Amino acid sequence: MIPETILTNALLVLPTEVLAGTIVIRGDRIADVQPGRSHAASAQDLGGDHVIPGIVDVHTDNLERQVQPRATARWPSRSAMIAHDSQTAAAGVTTVLDALCLGDLGFDAGRTQTFKEGVQDLDALSGTGLLRSDHFLHLRCELPAADMVELVDPVADHPLVRMISLMDHSPGVGQYRDVDRYKKMRVRQHSLSPDQVDRRIAELLEQRGRLREPQRRWLIDRVRHRALPLASHDDATPEEIAANAADGIMISEFPVAMEAAEAAKRMGVQVIAGAPNIVRGGSHSGNVAAADLVRAGAVDVLASDYVPPAMIEAAWLAVGHGDTTLPDAVAMITDRAARMAGFTDRGRIEAGLRADLVQVRPHEGHAIVRKVWRAGERVA
Repeated sequence: MIPETILTNALLVLPTEVLAGTIVIRGDRIADVQPGRSHAASAQDLGGDHVIPGIVDVHTDNLERQVQPRATARWPSRSAMIAHDSQTAAAGVTTVLDALCLGDLGFDAGRTQTFKEGVQDLDALSGTGLLRSDHFLHLRCELPAADMVELVDPVADHPLVRMISLMDHSPGVGQYRDVDRYKKMRVRQHSLSPDQVDRRIAELLEQRGRLREPQRRWLIDRVRHRALPLASHDDATPEEIAANAADGIMISEFPVAMEAAEAAKRMGVQVIAGAPNIVRGGSHSGNVAAADLVRAGAVDVLASDYVPPAMIEAAWLAVGHGDTTLPDAVAMITDRAARMAGFTDRGRIEAGLRADLVQVRPHEGHAIVRKVWRAGERVA
């Protein structure tokens, strides 16, 4: 007999409206969505809370934060993965693309180990039923890195890969357009002298001149057969958006300037913005505020970037600021994100789709996750 769960007395956030109603779950699917309350004895009364689809996070670096909880303390990788999974589920994220960096630009050598161990841990855990969220891979490929090709090639055909970003974190480019700010950051983070950082910057720029374009072309050709969604990272100008679109890169991830995001929308390129940017009230790198992008209608999807709970808080904040409606804000973290990553079985509260659901209670400007279901099973 297929188990049945009835969730009633809830405000259901549907694609175009908020409905006071009831959801019937059978097995791992939504069987029915009804207006009004259920009087079935088995129905769970949600006390008037909101219910949204399970959140789909297309980009999170949260695993790196669990692997390196302190600058001098590296955590065992399997333990870090389990902690990361628990945090995503508790934040209402039922589908997560773990964004792992491939390529070292000289300041983050530990990321290569995190990438290799992260893939191994997902391979070991994905089929066990022990993970609370549904995990996939988002490959963040550092185009000017000397080791990028050798790291990408063995995993380019991995079945869990759902998205690939083409990144360039060289000083003077994208997120790090302000070279003086970049230099101060590296001096502070790595206990280096300004002269040491200057020498490394010069080496990186020479390396970028040699490697970026040939490795960019190699990467696009290497993954073309899979028709994966490709994203550019930290776009600053309309010209960058246009050049990427000409190569089939139809996602702009974390554009750093309003003109780049607006150009993306004009060209039919989807835009990802960072939810922490909205929660903090601005970019930690001094770039465009994501709230301004939402207000301008220049955002398709919000991603957690480095704080999973930011997803739901950012959606509610955007509504509270009058920048968008609740169905639209929720779609940025559910339906649109699911479609961007190629999922057709989740992202909306709709009969026939997977029963990934989150019970949310707004309280004093915050959105509190109270319960989470993935494929009909309570996971948080």
